Amino acid sequence: MTETPKGTPQEQAAILMQALPHMLRYDETIIVVKYGGHAMGDEEVARSFAKDMVLLEQSGVNPVVVHGGGPQIGAMLKKLGIKSEFSSGLRITDRETVEVVEMVLAGSINKQIVGFINAEGGRAIGLCGKDGNMVLARKVTDAAVDLGFVGEPEKVDATVLEQVLGRELIPVLAPIAMGADGETYNVNADTFAGAIAGALGAKRLLFLTDVPGVLDKDRNLIKQLKVNDIRRLIADGTITGGMIPKVETCIYALEQGVEGVVILDGKAPHAVLVELLTDHGAGTLITR
Repeated sequence: MTETPKGTPQEQAAILMQALPHMLRYDETIIVVKYGGHAMGDEEVARSFAKDMVLLEQSGVNPVVVHGGGPQIGAMLKKLGIKSEFSSGLRITDRETVEVVEMVLAGSINKQIVGFINAEGGRAIGLCGKDGNMVLARKVTDAAVDLGFVGEPEKVDATVLEQVLGRELIPVLAPIAMGADGETYNVNADTFAGAIAGALGAKRLLFLTDVPGVLDKDRNLIKQLKVNDIRRLIADGTITGGMIPKVETCIYALEQGVEGVVILDGKAPHAVLVELLTDHGAGTLITR
């Protein structure tokens, strides 16, 4: 589906001239996009996101989508009358709950995103960490309470993704993985995305969130940060609350081998394209 270009031919040419160097920079590189559960709640935003992924792929980029689905899981558990509790931001996941989590993440949400991308002219393929033993998980044991079937990536085998990428296919990944014990584990989508991006040697990992990026004490967007800056900003109280685990996940992804990680607002129109294909970007870029 294409939109009618806006502006005069000269304005359109100026946009292309600005975008072209960036398109060349990312040509044939891998961009992993973590697509959050809150951003997925709005169908118009979801369709716009799908359109952006198709445009990236058509311009020579290899996008990989990793999605969450916390709100959707919560809604399904409530519908089924299953009580759900959290500890340190992670859902306590018993055997009954993990079956619902897998059904929602690897089933309905995954196929909905695949459907949106395909409807916009792309060719998406839905996978989860179990497929081709892509992600081996281990049980999270360092939490204050037993989280049940909550895992973290222990090993990533990118063989399946390497077969898919570069063939005009867009992988859409659900953060469900198998453990060495044969159990199914619910993996935090941010951590899952970081592990995937590291294994693929991604040029960028984009975290689509509900905030513009990392803000300074005057609530202004900080455009670029290095790992040492993050530690300083946590220490002086600039980075607080829910942003701390986000930036810690960014550091984890950089340690896995990702070149740069960006936190940006997933509900802003065409946020991914603005970040990758314009001079000013859209969020906070974090590098080593």
